[in-house]
Amino acid sequence: MHQRPLGHTGRNVSVIGLGTWQLGADWGAVTEEDATAVLAASVEQGVTLFDTADVYGDGRSESIIGRFLAQRPGHDITVATKMGRRMPQEPENYSPDNFRAWTERSRRNLGVDTLDLVQLHCPPSAVIEADGTFDALDALVAEGAIAAYGVSVETVSQALAAISRPGVTNVQIIVNPFRLKPLDEVLPAAATAGVAVFARVPLASGLLSGRYTSDTAFSSDDHRSYNRHGEAFDRGETFSGVDYDTGVAAASELAAALPEGVTLPAASLAWIAAQNGITSVIPGARNVRQARSNAAAADLLDGGFDLAAFDAAVRRVYDERLRAEIHPQW
Repeated sequence: MHQRPLGHTGRNVSVIGLGTWQLGADWGAVTEEDATAVLAASVEQGVTLFDTADVYGDGRSESIIGRFLAQRPGHDITVATKMGRRMPQEPENYSPDNFRAWTERSRRNLGVDTLDLVQLHCPPSAVIEADGTFDALDALVAEGAIAAYGVSVETVSQALAAISRPGVTNVQIIVNPFRLKPLDEVLPAAATAGVAVFARVPLASGLLSGRYTSDTAFSSDDHRSYNRHGEAFDRGETFSGVDYDTGVAAASELAAALPEGVTLPAASLAWIAAQNGITSVIPGARNVRQARSNAAAADLLDGGFDLAAFDAAVRRVYDERLRAEIHPQW
């Protein structure tokens, strides 16, 4: 597994990480036994980055990770958590006192004195633009509560604002074959600034798994049912904001462009990881099979797969089916 620098922290993280939203909630039920098996399988495949948040299962994801790592002293796993969605997304709630309370809760959940990396969890633009936000985060670093901080964002403009802040270690933004806009400005700006980029929602909530059809049904407690039009949170978080039937057709076209033996999810993850400026891709996994296949996608970076040909297919499908609707929005 390739390892890449995590900004200026001195840490390295795997080019394929593990997103753990699925281990908390909003994707249907996952038992703790299954969640632990996913973590173990990922580590066995060389994954050294777990991405979580304090609201995934109301702390369940953090707590499961904490118990898992407590059994592995000396591990080299970086845990990136997120904070800021335990209260309404209003600028006044992003205060030093709340930052301290949220990080203290995450420290308890994870069983650590110092959090490796804390990211603001898709805050309003006004929070990213406020000097006081970063003064408060710098204070937490000085106190030893957190080792580093970053920002998870919805839009390109938010990412660019975060990258301009000297203390920011990483930005986390949706990048996948259905979301190309960050390639234009965000990745070059981050590379120039030495800021890490985590590509989230890399398989477009499963659309790029190639397994879904227009008739696929999702459970009522799955955000792919209840947030298709942004009813609960930003619409871009579900299927990358792509109309479901349009996404199914686009995924089918991309799959048809692949050589025999290469799956669409593996090709998508490798394509993202190959983009200059990407530090780590953080797909989720609900079971061991998914965890192993996600990690194995890194092998495609070592040759034997024509990334240039797939890149051409990605850009053609995006331009023909998605650009007009998706590019202006985020």
